[in-house]
Amino acid sequence: MTPHPDSPTTLDLKRDRGLTIEWADGSSSYYSIAYLRKMSPSADMRHLREEMAKNPLTVLPASAGRAGPITAVSAELVGNYAIKITFSDGHDTGIFSWAYLRKIDPAAAKASEDAKDSPPPGASSS
Repeated sequence: MTPHPDSPTTLDLKRDRGLTIEWADGSSSYYSIAYLRKMSPSADMRHLREEMAKNPLTVLPASAGRAGPITAVSAELVGNYAIKITFSDGHDTGIFSWAYLRKIDPAAAKASEDAKDSPPPGASSS
């Protein structure tokens, strides 16, 4: 049986750096630990991102009295569809589905943003 293109074939978590995923379609994605923590799909983080979108001056919550960069303490697979990461600040309620990880892929988001900033083919740059 052929794996779904949004299924990972390899997961490589470097607890102090990030998560690299090789996908069944042959592409790969890299997510820094800080980015994963910021983009956690948990309800509290979704709410915080919505507040920040409305008001860029939103005060971020303290990181549980912890100094230094955030790291991944542990990770576990959730069925065949997701990974759950526990972060060094104690956050562990976000379950990152494969589909969600594809959606928030930083490289894909940058490519999409670059495409928006580029003039359409055939457009004059004068």
